[in-house]
Amino acid sequence: MSAKNDTGAGPAGLAGVFRALRYRNYRLFFTGQGISLIGTWMQQVAMSWLVYRLTSSSLLLGVVAFSGLICTFLLSPFAGVLIDRVERRRVIMMTQMLSMVQALVLAGVVLSGAAAVWNLIVLSAWLGLINAFDMPARQSFVLELVEDRADLGNAIALNSSLFNSARLIGPTVAGMLVALVGEGLCFLINGLSFIAVLACLLAMKIDPAVPAGRHDAFFSGLKEGLSYAFGFAPIKYTLLQLALAALVAMPYPVLMPVFARDILKGHAGTLGLLMAGAGAGALTGAIFLASRKSPRGLVRIIITASLIFGAGLVLFSFSRMLALSLIFIAVAGFGMVTQMAASNTFIQLIADDDKRGRVMGYYVMAFMGLSPFGSLIFGWLASIIGAPFTLMAGGLCSMIGGMVFAGRFRTIRDQVRSAYRQKELVDE
Repeated sequence: MSAKNDTGAGPAGLAGVFRALRYRNYRLFFTGQGISLIGTWMQQVAMSWLVYRLTSSSLLLGVVAFSGLICTFLLSPFAGVLIDRVERRRVIMMTQMLSMVQALVLAGVVLSGAAAVWNLIVLSAWLGLINAFDMPARQSFVLELVEDRADLGNAIALNSSLFNSARLIGPTVAGMLVALVGEGLCFLINGLSFIAVLACLLAMKIDPAVPAGRHDAFFSGLKEGLSYAFGFAPIKYTLLQLALAALVAMPYPVLMPVFARDILKGHAGTLGLLMAGAGAGALTGAIFLASRKSPRGLVRIIITASLIFGAGLVLFSFSRMLALSLIFIAVAGFGMVTQMAASNTFIQLIADDDKRGRVMGYYVMAFMGLSPFGSLIFGWLASIIGAPFTLMAGGLCSMIGGMVFAGRFRTIRDQVRSAYRQKELVDE
């Protein structure tokens, strides 16, 4: 790989931002995911509003979120071992089909009038079990869709921009539909949206070979992945920083129904606007990362983004005006997605190819797996000290974590440079 990736040569302007789309397989992946993610965000917003409408309990909002994510925490490392041994597209097709079934069952339960907290918890846990395998597989699958490793960072950033574009559209549509006809139609639309993902996966031209590398006993592979991820300081510190943010700040959406109805005196449409505002900031962050052509500076971006994320949450917690709240939640969304996507890009760039599935299993465990505990903590604290003080505390903790991670920067800097040179990502 030539050093032009470091010097900034290559497609410029808008073409440079979307350069990963020149690969056919990635275009198919991008298209299918784009359609499905709109449905996913519709389901997420409708689910949180449904739970709060049925219970008026911030604690139960946290419980439902916990049930949807705890399986991701427990199973993602095991899923990573499997993903390093089998064809990733096959895993993704299976998880997408199961996610479709979950959404359709949820739609049936709600449209029939049988929705209750207990079956919403069960269905959330079902989706969490699926995501434990789906997310590490999709994250590590991106490398197979771009022919030049130099475009991996761009592809990951475009994934984030896609995710957050859907975050703009999905919640807005969900807010209108919930206000007009209820939550059930949102779940039905999400179920049907998976057809697009499956069609695009089938249309890809992928070498069906099983990923190369030693296939030792399952638990030996698990131990090897753990030793590698937490024995290499740049990956270890990035995962720990992300885990802290996931625990103390990233669960903030669980409290958005409280802010929408009780703090800002709004309705389901207000919730949709808040989620869309966060999505607008997040989309801006993703486009910023997609425009970068060099891996240099990713660690500094991770640190800065964690500070911006925390500051946005603190400011949002004090706001009582919808216009200001939308600005501050957009700032938080920018910081959160920039930190998450930059961490994802950084880890995938420096990880060994034969351990990528396991490393991404720990990434998902840190990013998504700790969120259920954060959701429970947020729900519990909000029931005691109120949602604004809970969110303020989370933002401050995120900022403190960023400053601690900054103190470790000198420790990992030389190892990062060595890894970049070894993988020919930058000049000597």
